[in-house]
Amino acid sequence: MFKWRLIVSIFLILLISCGNQTENKTVEISLSTIQCGMCSSKIADGLNKLDGVKKIDVDLEKKVGTVMYNASIVDIKAIENTIASIGYDANDTPADPKVYEKLDLCCKVSGK
Repeated sequence: MFKWRLIVSIFLILLISCGNQTENKTVEISLSTIQCGMCSSKIADGLNKLDGVKKIDVDLEKKVGTVMYNASIVDIKAIENTIASIGYDANDTPADPKVYEKLDLCCKVSGK
């Protein structure tokens, strides 16, 4: 009887861990307003504090952020809103204007 419970327990643990892996998704987010390495760092730091975000890579040259996240914890809109609250446009979500105004000069798009 003990062996049977052990086998069932191991099976359930494996099933749960495999299920969690399928929740991970990766998305590319357009970051059209990033200008420098400081912008990239601010976005990465901010997203790393968001529950469910597993990994963030910001490509300054392409102005794109690649985000791996757990879809059962966080969604794309929350990720975009977090980036906007840091002061940067994320896809079609505009930066919070009050936060944008407080960014360092090197982080601002000329003419915006």
